[in-house]
Amino acid sequence: MTQPSPVPAPTDGSASGRSVDVVVIGAGFSGMYLLHRLRGHGLRVQVFEMADDVGGTWHWNRYPGARCDIRSMEYSYSFDPQLEQEWQWTEKYPTQPEILRYAHHVADRFDLRRDIRFRTRVESTVWDDAAERWTVRTDGGEEWTAQFVVHASGCLSIYKKPEIPGLESFRGAWYHTARWPHEGVDFTGLRVGVIGTGSSAIQSIPLIARQAGDLTVFQRTPNFAVPAHNHPFPPGYQEEMKAHYPEFREDARTSMLGIPHPPAEKGALEDDAESRRARYEKAWNDRDNTLVDLMAAYTDMLTDQAANDTAAEFVRERIREIVHDPGVAETLCPKDYPIGSKRICVATDYYETYNQPHVHLVDLRRTPLVEVTPAGVRTTEREYELDALVLATGFDAQTGALTSIDIRGRGGQRLTDHWSAGPRSYLGIGIAGFPNTFVVTGPQSPSVLSNMMVSIEQHVEWISDCIAFVRERGIRTIEPTPEAEQAWVDHNAEVGNATLFPTANSWYMGSNVEGKPRVFMPYIGGVGPYRERCQEVAANGYEGFLIDGAPSGAAASGRVPAGMS
Repeated sequence: MTQPSPVPAPTDGSASGRSVDVVVIGAGFSGMYLLHRLRGHGLRVQVFEMADDVGGTWHWNRYPGARCDIRSMEYSYSFDPQLEQEWQWTEKYPTQPEILRYAHHVADRFDLRRDIRFRTRVESTVWDDAAERWTVRTDGGEEWTAQFVVHASGCLSIYKKPEIPGLESFRGAWYHTARWPHEGVDFTGLRVGVIGTGSSAIQSIPLIARQAGDLTVFQRTPNFAVPAHNHPFPPGYQEEMKAHYPEFREDARTSMLGIPHPPAEKGALEDDAESRRARYEKAWNDRDNTLVDLMAAYTDMLTDQAANDTAAEFVRERIREIVHDPGVAETLCPKDYPIGSKRICVATDYYETYNQPHVHLVDLRRTPLVEVTPAGVRTTEREYELDALVLATGFDAQTGALTSIDIRGRGGQRLTDHWSAGPRSYLGIGIAGFPNTFVVTGPQSPSVLSNMMVSIEQHVEWISDCIAFVRERGIRTIEPTPEAEQAWVDHNAEVGNATLFPTANSWYMGSNVEGKPRVFMPYIGGVGPYRERCQEVAANGYEGFLIDGAPSGAAASGRVPAGMS
């Protein structure tokens, strides 16, 4: 990719002091690439990051077994051919330490840290109608101004605080998977309890079980998990992949999930039972499988309940085969939501762990959790004495990183009020009434239903090009029209409601956070079609946006093309 052309020199103030062109919130993979690309446009950029170094979610989530569920050579930047050729991955699914090393390498290679303020939390961003600039305040009492603010704070960055009475009374040590001690934790010989069985728990439980003298897992909702079949790369694999990186990357950009995969050709019930089972067996057992193989086997897996049931029952059969105790196996079998309507977990020895005599499963649906006591955890049935407690209670996904900041747009309107009935955006990138502000992989974009690296690069490039467009033309403000925003909200709901996703209580729906509006947040229309729509908006002069208060482009109403409805 060629370096973007610099924009004309800034005309809205000195580069000294606390006035910049763009404030970026977050120094994960989104924020790092934004900084690099905006620098290439000649802009003055200040990045704020709560952590003490780059990496975003991979800085914080250091729990045992933390690993990406996208294959390593796909979960990487593509914007710099030299970078993608020089970095050497070690295995199919990268661990958290390996991903963090990669993030540090990128920061070093492009000298990014000099424009990042670490250990700094942004408390508010307030639009000044008269100055047509944002005022950004930090927890250190600093005040900055910027023409643009870009929220690159991630979809899974605000962890869900435990809603468990008595936690502070616990005499042992407790840990949240999303804020794991960087020095690690030694559970050797301890009585350990884990609350939660989502992805973080499914990855960490097998490793905690190796150390713990006794492990009790408290499960409210069982999750579907498929085998990772993780392995080191065989000789020559990386070299072969890198030789065809350009074609592979382009296939990813035009795919439905940001992961190249042959499209299914028929529905599940169009196949006979034997052929269908053989297809599922291959997806389950193939050493090179991915988390999408099972759900991509047929065209109607996420739109037809009967088709979905065939895959769900296949996985339940595998659980019953793996777990020796029939009662434990049934407790681990999800039965009240479609497979894939919650993110499928990629696991290594998760179900097998329950065959160990020192590992116990507590069904919180049968005996609900009452409280944490000084000695452990009490359910309606009994008290479990513990030395340590692990909370794998998830995230306030998609919106939490934004609503945790006091964001105020035109006329002092608060984002939390604008989103009182659920997130509202145009393309998941811009928000009506909030000028010159953008969101990377925000709600109502493919984000968490895609390979995040593919979606991050697409958003960063679109946003940085839009900012350059505004600066080159001396434009003061750009923001979506209310009509464009409403059209996109309606389209996102339409395509989401055509699937089985809304039938599950998942973090995709906000169901895991008490009081959060139950709305399907990510965009399910596909990475490739979404990219085409974003390109069309830009090519048409940023249609659906107000530019200096006036409608722009060929369709200021923000129409949704017929091909995407």
